[in-house]
Amino acid sequence: MFVMQKKILSLALLFLVIACNKTAFTGRRSMTLIPNSQLNQMSFTEYKTFLSQNKTLSSGASVDLVKRVGNDIKLAAETYYKQKGKSKDLQGFAWEFNVVESPEVNAFCMPGGKVVVYTGILDVTQNEDALAVVMGHEIAHALADHGNERMSQGLIAQLGLSALDVALSNKPAETRNLLMSAAGAGAQVGVLLPFSRKHESEADEIGLYLMAMAGYKPAEAVPFWERMNKKGGSRPPAFLSTHPDPKKRSETLNKLLPKARAYGIKYPAVGSSKYKK
Repeated sequence: MFVMQKKILSLALLFLVIACNKTAFTGRRSMTLIPNSQLNQMSFTEYKTFLSQNKTLSSGASVDLVKRVGNDIKLAAETYYKQKGKSKDLQGFAWEFNVVESPEVNAFCMPGGKVVVYTGILDVTQNEDALAVVMGHEIAHALADHGNERMSQGLIAQLGLSALDVALSNKPAETRNLLMSAAGAGAQVGVLLPFSRKHESEADEIGLYLMAMAGYKPAEAVPFWERMNKKGGSRPPAFLSTHPDPKKRSETLNKLLPKARAYGIKYPAVGSSKYKK
């Protein structure tokens, strides 16, 4: 019995080592147990369901704005990955940018590049550059495989490593809930929140680089997050539930601004709408 347990443990540890993923931009290593092709397929299905169950806008100034900024950030990511010889890492992405009419102050990007922006957050962004802060941050979650990492942690915590394949094959309610939660689109599931503060800080950093490469002003990040924290007085939006301490966040973002501007100079996504002007 003891020998068998050791073999199982050894196999599990080997599996975890093999499943380690290296994040672009920051180089952080993370555990991603779910094949991205499988996760993206689930993501696209849930995204379609979400849109059908919410008031999704098909036209208008808000839709045009979100699609324009989203495509600029997308182009920045593709430019960077191409110059780094890593375009294959984006092969599973099927980018889509949609606006949902809701007073909720929120936005999210599901695995595979499926983005939703709520109209409620547009009252806080107030300008294109601040919207680029939001969309860069959310897209960074997907590029860094944060959803996969959180889902992997959640599935192990709730179902155990041995049940992982079964859970993904049968797609039980627990798996679907974890996917939406891991994308920042759902409520708390079990003991896991959508993203950890480590993920949020990493998304802040990568998002700054993306928006700078797309021709937007990364300096808009600090005033935007300050407006977000003031929203709702003593009870900021749920969007900020796991985000870094406001003061520390501002300090970190200010320190990253020179590096972000350097990314914008080195990897300009010259086809973006900001560079076309």
